Amino acid sequence: MPYLRQTLIYVILMTLVVVASNILVQYPLSGTLFGINLGDLLTWGAFTYPIAFLVTDLTNRQFGPSIARRVVLAGFVVGVTLSFWTSLPRIAIASGTAYLVGQLLDISVFNRLRRQSWWRAPLAGSMFGSVLDTALFFSIAFAASFAFIGPNDAFAIENAPILGIFSLEAPRWMSWALGDLTVKVVVGLVLLLPYGALMNTLKPMPPVRSV
Repeated sequence: MPYLRQTLIYVILMTLVVVASNILVQYPLSGTLFGINLGDLLTWGAFTYPIAFLVTDLTNRQFGPSIARRVVLAGFVVGVTLSFWTSLPRIAIASGTAYLVGQLLDISVFNRLRRQSWWRAPLAGSMFGSVLDTALFFSIAFAASFAFIGPNDAFAIENAPILGIFSLEAPRWMSWALGDLTVKVVVGLVLLLPYGALMNTLKPMPPVRSV
């Protein structure tokens, strides 16, 4: 396969992002900001995972949706397998499910918009993918109703003020999900900069014929 070397780089990058995010999502932020307990709002994984959408979108731009799906699948198999060694099984299952569904949605949306303004495809793909990924991951990983997959995290299901500021309380993982999605949106916007900068370097390649 003529593109093996290039796609292998994307697979490695994707694997690193997935494994790092699976580890970091188990660690809430510490400290307070404007009186808000950050541990009620965010985990460190929120800052690393959006890079997966950048890797997917760059692959999709350069090689097309077929190769992008292969990279996502390879990252899924390797990343989730390693995640069983670096994080709790329930986290690994939640991450794998959310990752696969979210990334495939990103590829589909990106491909539909790829001929429009350069920023629309990566932005829309990452936004739609992030919403679905966040909903799936935090529900499977922390919601009490998914305890059949693995033991509940007592801290995650404990009631706390929503987003750490409202009087209404809900399980802490819901605030994590909202905070996580907010960070993903912000990071997704920021990652348009490296995407735009790499556009002239990573130009679309001729399609690869199926074998």
